[in-house]
Amino acid sequence: MPRESLQKLRQWVLRPLLTVVAVLYFFIDALVLEAIRPLAAWIGRLRVFARVAAWISRLGPYPTLALFVVPLVVLEPLKPLGLYLMGTGHAVEGVVVIGVAELLKVTLVERLFRISKDKLLTIPAFAWCYVRVVRWLDWLTALPPWRAVKRMAARVREAARNILRTLRIWVRRAANKG
Repeated sequence: MPRESLQKLRQWVLRPLLTVVAVLYFFIDALVLEAIRPLAAWIGRLRVFARVAAWISRLGPYPTLALFVVPLVVLEPLKPLGLYLMGTGHAVEGVVVIGVAELLKVTLVERLFRISKDKLLTIPAFAWCYVRVVRWLDWLTALPPWRAVKRMAARVREAARNILRTLRIWVRRAANKG
């Protein structure tokens, strides 16, 4: 195949396809992040994390960056592994691998970022990337599908609260009668 044909193939087929795949991947990642953020925050408030936070606060910017990148490098490849497991007939195992990897990644990375954001932003390359990621996330969260999912999630949360409230009332009434 001539070089010019390969270039056109990349430009007109592969680049848009890869862009769509990347956007879908990050969109799904952002949705999962929203769903598990409360659990990750609860885990992050455990006493062990307070000791780790004190240790991290004594590190310099570059060791902190290395510590920040480790969970991404270790846990991010587990997601394709989970997808592979799901695709080969091990759906439960795949979901568990993806879920645990995402929960650990969110918990560790978000806590590390929260603890050391000011320090990390002193690194020019990190600050440059951070600005672009924030802009991209602002664009993503402004999209109508994202807002629709957020509204739906709020309705689901409210319905779950109502169900729990009703169950508590039933339990109290049953306890008072017995």
